[in-house]
Amino acid sequence: MSETLEPAPIEAPARPEPPTVSSARGHRARRLWSNLRPLVVRLHFYVGLFVGPFILVAAVTGLLYTITPQLDRFLYDDALHTSVGATRLDLRDQVAAAAKAVPGATVTEIRPPISPDGTTRVTFDAPGVAPDFARTAFVDPYTGQVKAVLDTFGEWLPARAWIDALHRTLHLGDVGRGYSELAASWLWVLAVSGLALWIVRRRARNRIRGLLLPEGSARGRVRIRSWHGAVGVWIAIGMLGLSVTGLTWSNFAGTNVGALRAALHWTTPSAATRLPPTAAAVPANLEPASVGAVADTVLAGARAAGLIDPVAITPATATGRAWHVAQVKRSWPLRQDAVAVDPATGAVVDTVRWRDWPFMAKAAEVGISAHMGILFGVANQVLLVVLALGIIGVVLWGYRMWWLRRPTAGGRGAPGGTQRPGMASIAIVGAAAIALGVFFPVLGASLVLFLVGDLVWDRLRVAGSHR
Repeated sequence: MSETLEPAPIEAPARPEPPTVSSARGHRARRLWSNLRPLVVRLHFYVGLFVGPFILVAAVTGLLYTITPQLDRFLYDDALHTSVGATRLDLRDQVAAAAKAVPGATVTEIRPPISPDGTTRVTFDAPGVAPDFARTAFVDPYTGQVKAVLDTFGEWLPARAWIDALHRTLHLGDVGRGYSELAASWLWVLAVSGLALWIVRRRARNRIRGLLLPEGSARGRVRIRSWHGAVGVWIAIGMLGLSVTGLTWSNFAGTNVGALRAALHWTTPSAATRLPPTAAAVPANLEPASVGAVADTVLAGARAAGLIDPVAITPATATGRAWHVAQVKRSWPLRQDAVAVDPATGAVVDTVRWRDWPFMAKAAEVGISAHMGILFGVANQVLLVVLALGIIGVVLWGYRMWWLRRPTAGGRGAPGGTQRPGMASIAIVGAAAIALGVFFPVLGASLVLFLVGDLVWDRLRVAGSHR
């Protein structure tokens, strides 16, 4: 019996799947990036070209700054240390000895020694001292001998203060502060733009390994670019941290950051020094011997409140005010408790504990300590050395790539030179420049200049090609 073969049913052609929300978002993101990429490439290139010298100077001077703790110990060991004796003198005797070495001055701070072989620092507002500096006497706490008298900047000794000023201002005053603000303002922009360009480039070529490691087999400009990109990935977070913390010290942006912190109650709290009306009024600007005697009373009150070394004792600047005693340990774990003490009785009238600081105030203190290489001691210093060397390398590799690409060497000049940014991307970045300029004036103004200059250059180049 034969079987009848029926024809197979004809299936309707499959309808295309409607685009999912995720694929639509991915398409929009790729389209946005394709519009922004030419401008990001130019921004990264031109900013690196013109701001690179400022960043390079900041990295080199910052690298020099990292060795200052060891430099201080080498240069000022006689001032910082002494032989351990049997009994320490009262602060009254130590301050009196310091005052003889710095006549005609007013005591502004006293720092007892933090180790058995350490000296006591007595700081004075003295005539003939440079602005923002003070004169500090280093006193042997066992004998009262003044080991040295040095002009200091805060707690920094002369060598560290000189290198610090070199890093911040190039010893050019307010004019020099502009260089460091320009470097700090653009450092994070270069880090973010370079990271975006490098990650997209590696993902497009499925070279995840090349994202983190340079291409050993490459040669010439490709090899230099791989080192520039891979090292940039490793140091990107550090660059962001240095940029953010550096801006807190800057001239224009730093003022705005301070105002924002005050408005949001993120400022560092301080102990209130107002005394009750019934308190005995101790006059300000006491004679040095009297300052030392009161300092003994105040320190005893602070110790009873739990403050341990290192501490700084600050006399009141007005009659009838409490003295201020603060812990000044900025390495981990930080100790930043502070008390206001009645100078007549030694009673604590107000207390501020580190644990009660606002979160952002703590974050600022931790970030700044890390920026200065203090937070984790030698490990922090080593990390900053590696970071500074990485930034120096990335900048120099960037200039080397530009040199190989320059038109006179047969290259195409600036990267993305044939790709003209769309007006939409220029408008987006322009709006960002205006917004940033309100809070970061140096960054906003220089970004606007870049956009205008790039537009003018592009129009001139197009006009020249049509002649």
